[in-house]
Amino acid sequence: MTKLSVNINKIATIRNARGGNNPNVVQVAKDAEQFGAQGITVHPRPDERHITTQDVYDLKEVVTTEYNIEGYPDERYLKLIEEVRPAQATLVPDPPHVLTSNAGWDTQKHEGFLKEVISHINSLGVRSSIFVEPNEKHVEGAKEVGANRIELYTEMYATGYESSPEKAIADYKAAAAKAHALGLGINAGHDLDLTNLKYLVQEIPYIDEVSIGHALVCDALYYGLENTIQLYLRELR
Repeated sequence: MTKLSVNINKIATIRNARGGNNPNVVQVAKDAEQFGAQGITVHPRPDERHITTQDVYDLKEVVTTEYNIEGYPDERYLKLIEEVRPAQATLVPDPPHVLTSNAGWDTQKHEGFLKEVISHINSLGVRSSIFVEPNEKHVEGAKEVGANRIELYTEMYATGYESSPEKAIADYKAAAAKAHALGLGINAGHDLDLTNLKYLVQEIPYIDEVSIGHALVCDALYYGLENTIQLYLRELR
């Protein structure tokens, strides 16, 4: 079964809107695991607009499932990976000013940089994953630079799903098949929700993990966090 990693960035966004510690990011992570989440994902951006550096260290002490830290692999990010040693480091090509992740790596253009960074991450005993678009050449590039996994950037799938699920999934199936053949693990994330998740994992059954934050937190406002996590897990079965 594909694992569900809950991205708790939006919980931190709500907290930061008022200051203080409500909602409590650490407690939400503990609760999410208790309610069935099989991983916790954070993306500590340099401006700390949601997850802070301190959150990353605090979560290290409580996360008992898979701890996944996303980010652009600059000196700050790599220091966090070295000191926290999460289960997984997911590299995204975001510059600091972007609102949310909006592109995958061109693994061929940035081959030298990525190879050096991933070699270092792998040497720490941390699983490396690269955020990529459904492009077979970029998947091949991820293998060449030594990544353990790719994370398929699924915004285009989510956008096209309502009009034509078959068309929306086509490039993803091809990219995933290439990754699977190369021995890469496969994650997926961005704009996945209760509408489009089941079809994705049915069509690509060897997805190891999905990372879901925004939609899951929005659904939790109506259904509650425990019920919402169970609803997502049901879609993955």
